Amino acid sequence: MLDRSVPHTFAGASRRRRLTQAAAIAVTALTAVGLAACSSSTGGSGVSTPAAGATAPGNPTSGTITWWASPITTSGTDPRTVLISAFEKAYPNIKVNLVSAPNDTDTNRATLTTQISGGGGPDVYMGDVIWPAQFGAHQLAVPLSKYLPKSYWDMFAQGLVQGATYKNQVYGAPFFEDQGFLYYRKDLLQKYNLPVPTTWEQLVTDAKKVQAAGAVKDGYVFQGANYEGATCNFMEFLADAGGTVLNSDQTKSTLDSAAADKALAFEQSLVTSGVSPQAESTYQETQSMNAFAAGDALFLRNWDYAYGQSQASGSKVVGKVGVAPMPTFSGQPTPGYSNIGGWNLYINPHSKNIAADVTFIKWMTGNDAQTTLATQFSEIPTNATVRSSADVKKANPVLAIVSETKLVPRPAQTPDYPQVSKAIYTAVNGVLAGSAQPKAAITKASADIDSALGGGL
Repeated sequence: MLDRSVPHTFAGASRRRRLTQAAAIAVTALTAVGLAACSSSTGGSGVSTPAAGATAPGNPTSGTITWWASPITTSGTDPRTVLISAFEKAYPNIKVNLVSAPNDTDTNRATLTTQISGGGGPDVYMGDVIWPAQFGAHQLAVPLSKYLPKSYWDMFAQGLVQGATYKNQVYGAPFFEDQGFLYYRKDLLQKYNLPVPTTWEQLVTDAKKVQAAGAVKDGYVFQGANYEGATCNFMEFLADAGGTVLNSDQTKSTLDSAAADKALAFEQSLVTSGVSPQAESTYQETQSMNAFAAGDALFLRNWDYAYGQSQASGSKVVGKVGVAPMPTFSGQPTPGYSNIGGWNLYINPHSKNIAADVTFIKWMTGNDAQTTLATQFSEIPTNATVRSSADVKKANPVLAIVSETKLVPRPAQTPDYPQVSKAIYTAVNGVLAGSAQPKAAITKASADIDSALGGGL
């Protein structure tokens, strides 16, 4: 993950790779358990959230909470116990019992759906940012915006609340997040007197110049394999081009557009021009990270852990790596968009003390807890004020720029998101592999999305 000189750097990387692979089988898992019924960091929810009008049942300052949370790290001090200890000092009459959830996101989700649909489960649970619609549609999570006012949601970096919303209700409180960053060889840009690119066009120009000089094999490596990561990358290009995937009520695809054609054609051109490798259609996070750490690439798109990996023992680019917000297309406001990963906090509808659960969530997303996550554990805070604080910015190079980035969620505001994502990453992968052309691939993906939204897939 980030350069914090502790072993759990690599646990963060594994956790995020499992996270991006999880979406593809989400609906299968939900169905199998037999249910009765997945920035401009200046604050703001990015969506119109309903005003909270209900009082949460229970006692907001007393009781016991069972918190289901997978390990945030796998070595060193456990952030979960640090946060629990601080919370219990702030609220001495609330006891928090930690249940360590499975590391594997699919197993985690399947276990929760089984427990909650059966009337049990934890009070509060940590879950993927792509779960809100899936869990909300099946009554596996409480609509938090029923109890928390718009002013609460306005404190988060833009894009985060939109991703946690289903049918105009917010189901997940953003806990900590991940996002795409542009990593670059600062030594080579300096050597060839090149700027850090703020546009995709400049990135291509820079890459071709350094490649032509024989300094690197690849100009830009990213994630184009046939899996969720390709959806994440495409969402950044699509948002930069001004496109969307779903209409406002998530009932119809809006993907078949000039913006989507532009986004996918540009991805294709990265490979056909030689800026990106021919094998890009097989690249997940590991392959792109390995190429960059081996000194074979000038630019890398990856998640926040990549800086730490680039500075780890065995890397050939130690001391040579810079990090910047993602680029955008020429003529668009900079920077470009970063796709959102990470974790939310959810409340089980069967909890006996939702008021205490809400207190816990508010504290975990407040300034103290978010500052601890950022400065002690280098997790990206969701709280916009904390993201822009001096203490957080000086923690490491990634956190230094996170408040300058713009966020775009995946189109996960529908319970059919796994099929939506599959349609996207199948299209992207086919084009990168040379078996399809952008416009035809987009048209087919859009039709597949409409079919999924209509219950046809």
